[in-house]
Amino acid sequence: MRIWGTRRGNVILESTMMIPVILLLLVGMGQIAKITYTYYSLRKAIYSVGSYLGSLQGTNFCDPGDPNLQQAIAFGLTGSTDNSLPVFITGLTPDMITVSAQVVDPVTGAIGPCDCSVTGCDISAGGHPPNYILVSIPNGYMITPRIPFLPLEAIPLKPQVKVPYGGT
Repeated sequence: MRIWGTRRGNVILESTMMIPVILLLLVGMGQIAKITYTYYSLRKAIYSVGSYLGSLQGTNFCDPGDPNLQQAIAFGLTGSTDNSLPVFITGLTPDMITVSAQVVDPVTGAIGPCDCSVTGCDISAGGHPPNYILVSIPNGYMITPRIPFLPLEAIPLKPQVKVPYGGT
């Protein structure tokens, strides 16, 4: 009587059961890597906007049409201030990026938004410059992971960076 003769199909059966699970795990890891890379790229782009704005002088953060703001956003998206190059991240548009001025409260030391008034950060009305610049994508950059046989919803990536303002 042969004992080993009855076990010949076990390896094939176990392999065919495990291969789909392993492939699903590999595809899932690839999608997690794609989402992580996209988030890093978004954060890098908005950090470029903040660092560019942090060194400019005469920027009016209360006017969304300020040329410095538009140039900084174009620089973060394309690498040029005049939008002459293609966008680094497909689907990211200038209207998705929000720039706001932040100020340190002298009493509490808390960092909060700076109001657009003469006593706030409205430079055109005689206000003072902000302490920080907050650049964010408040509505999120939507990315949908693609894993076979699993319907997944889009994930909003909402990076934000706060950089010190050195301009006047």
